[in-house]
Amino acid sequence: MSDVPTTSDPGTHASTWSPLRFGVFRAMWLAVLVSNIGLWMQTVGAQWLLVQQPHASILVALVQTADMLPDVIFGLVGGVLADMFDRRRLLIAVNSFMAVTGIALTVLTFAGQMPPALLLTFTFVLGSGSVISLPAYQSLIPDLVPRTHVAAASTLGSISVNLARAIGPAIAGVLIARIGVGAVFAINAATFLFYGIVAAAWHPTIESSTRLPERFVSALRAGGRYVRYAPVMRRMLLRTALFLVPGSALWALLPLVATTRLKMGASGYGLLLGALGVGAVAGSFLLHRLRTRLSANGLLVAASAVYAAVMVAVVLIPSVIVAVLALLPAGLAWMAVLSTMNASLQLFLPEWVRARGLSVYLTVLFGSQAVGAVLWGVVAAPKGVVPAYLIAAALMVGGAATIRIWPLIDTAGMDRRTVARSEPQLAFDAAPDQGPVVVSITYTISSEREDAFLEAMVRVRLSRLRTGATQWGLFRDGESPHEFVELFVVESWEEHLRQHSDRLTGTDTAYLDDARSLSDPPPRTVHLIAAEPAR
Repeated sequence: MSDVPTTSDPGTHASTWSPLRFGVFRAMWLAVLVSNIGLWMQTVGAQWLLVQQPHASILVALVQTADMLPDVIFGLVGGVLADMFDRRRLLIAVNSFMAVTGIALTVLTFAGQMPPALLLTFTFVLGSGSVISLPAYQSLIPDLVPRTHVAAASTLGSISVNLARAIGPAIAGVLIARIGVGAVFAINAATFLFYGIVAAAWHPTIESSTRLPERFVSALRAGGRYVRYAPVMRRMLLRTALFLVPGSALWALLPLVATTRLKMGASGYGLLLGALGVGAVAGSFLLHRLRTRLSANGLLVAASAVYAAVMVAVVLIPSVIVAVLALLPAGLAWMAVLSTMNASLQLFLPEWVRARGLSVYLTVLFGSQAVGAVLWGVVAAPKGVVPAYLIAAALMVGGAATIRIWPLIDTAGMDRRTVARSEPQLAFDAAPDQGPVVVSITYTISSEREDAFLEAMVRVRLSRLRTGATQWGLFRDGESPHEFVELFVVESWEEHLRQHSDRLTGTDTAYLDDARSLSDPPPRTVHLIAAEPAR
């Protein structure tokens, strides 16, 4: 496969389907779609294999938990690896491993040697592979299409997930009814192989990176610090969890609704999942219109209310037609919330930490569903499906009501471009790993500017900690009351250089410049680097 073109008419507004004109992206998008279909078939097959087991309500819910628990345990690891290594080779290796795992699962299932514990173990292993694969692919998108098509490519990614949700369960239901669960597992293994072959066929032009390479542990810490000190992202993650924990009840217990409430078989369960998928795909085309009429916070409240109403209707009205029709708007609501969060993060996260930030979001995304699946399985075991759905609906409405307390933070005016500042000049050559480094900046602030300065330093503190500082403090000089000293600690000289060259956004730069502008004379900066004492 040839590389993607690097030129595009900047005045062209890319349509949703326009990225498919580029051959590499089209092949990768189709490979991801096929793989997603296989994964949904895998989930349906695993759940159906457990429906007749003792304690089925808990076991069926644990399939979703086993699939998504790796996102909680290894989520940030996947983002770090995607930022550190060649993402194409990472995709080839991971999908090869998952294909081998899928083949072993298929053979054992056909042989009748697949007890629940082993099935959940295989599900966990396949979920672990997805943790590595997903952030690697999402981080590759800017390399597959011109920059003017990135937003449309992200939308196509959401469409791929929901098309798979609509198609995969339906295919799985038919295959289970006619051939058996083993055939579903075999097809899933083949999809991993197909994905790996497509990634291997792409031979991108290798360009040298201007970014300083990072070590695994320091990159892991840097990603965690960024999330911890980014209020915008923390609020997005909170809103995501408040929707997904109660919302996961619909997905986790739907097999039991199909069998116990609606008296349906495997194909009927696939039909219900297909309705959710169709609603989500339709929602992807309606989102633009909804976003022009509703704010992001208003969209979250509306989607939560619709989703809660659907859970009540599905469980209280034992009608297949009502269930299918009700699940369509539930799929739309699900798509509206998750695509809004994903798009907001894509726009907010700076380039240097994008894969790690997305991996944390995916950890919350799948982790909330994993925790919710166990929670609702435990609730449904003694009380039944009806009380579980009603409690989940009430929690969904309660979570939406907290939007007044914890709304999404507006990022419209934030400049997310990477801005490089001039590197500090030392009187000697410091080794890259030499450290820790203490940076001391002295500001001279007049009395009338003091309040504005202290307010500006609140933003500076978060910026320093997001971009690499491990400690930060602001001190007032006891002998010179108009002088304030900012001190922050960075692990190494190399890490401090990253603060200057790779990690500052336009917004960070504005925060730093605002604080510096309040000092008269301009602030003085001193770098203190740890020295190894003579022995």
